[in-house]
Formats: sequence, C-alpha cells, structure tokens
Amino acid sequence: MTHSDEKIQAVQAVVDRVSSYQESAPEGFVEKELRSGLDEAGVELDAAQVTRLAEAIEADGGQVSAADVLS
Repeated sequence: MTHSDEKIQAVQAVVDRVSSYQESAPEGFVEKELRSGLDEAGVELDAAQVTRLAEAIEADGGQVSAADVLS
C-alpha cells in the first residue's frame, strides 16, 4: 500500500494529536477521535487502517509512526 507524503503527514498530525491525550481517554475514544481528525483533515482511510492506528496508539502510549502502521 502506497500513501502520498502529504497524506501520511496529515495522518501523522492526527495521530500525534490523539496520542497526546489517549492515556486518560475512555475506551473507544481514540478511534472516534482519529476518525474525527481524519475527517477534519480531509483524509480517507478504510476502517481497518483506522482500527490499526487506534490499536497502535492505545498499545504504545507514545509516539506512533503512521507510515509504519499503514505500511
């Protein structure tokens, strides 16, 4: 799967924003906020990609590379 640099940068910005407050977030919040942020950024990912990003954020609790998760 190939993503343009602009798309990856936009996704990474959303991931970074959501990651910054995920630690105290209730269950399901991270995925919901990812979807909201991606919509705001005008970036479309399929449901499985959003779920993978959310799981990575929740599991790692720190820096998540969108490029790595989506590759």
